[in-house]
Amino acid sequence: VQLQASGGGLVQAGGSLKLSCAASGIIFGINDMGWYRQAPGKQRELVARITSGGSTNYADSVKGRFTISRDNAKNTVYLQMNSLKPEDTAVYYCNAYVMVVGVGVKNHWGQGTLVTVSS
Repeated sequence: VQLQASGGGLVQAGGSLKLSCAASGIIFGINDMGWYRQAPGKQRELVARITSGGSTNYADSVKGRFTISRDNAKNTVYLQMNSLKPEDTAVYYCNAYVMVVGVGVKNHWGQGTLVTVSS
């Protein structure tokens, strides 16, 4: 199973970006999916998570600005980021609990995509 993240880039403060992360491989199903971020010199932190049923939770710092969604048919999770701030600058990682036949549920991470917000 691989998670492939895309959509990062350089944007001015107040702008928007949409991240995508697609899971591939022999997948029976996917439970929770989420986005985390790690800024230089800081620990990785949760940005947003979404359950298989669509329930969501967000870090306080992004509530009202970011929206997480998923397309279960495509095994893909999205993060729409609006009103971006310089403090949102970080490497963003997708995460998913993937069910594989004969293996069970395992936690997988994507490779990270860099988001840079200029002031």
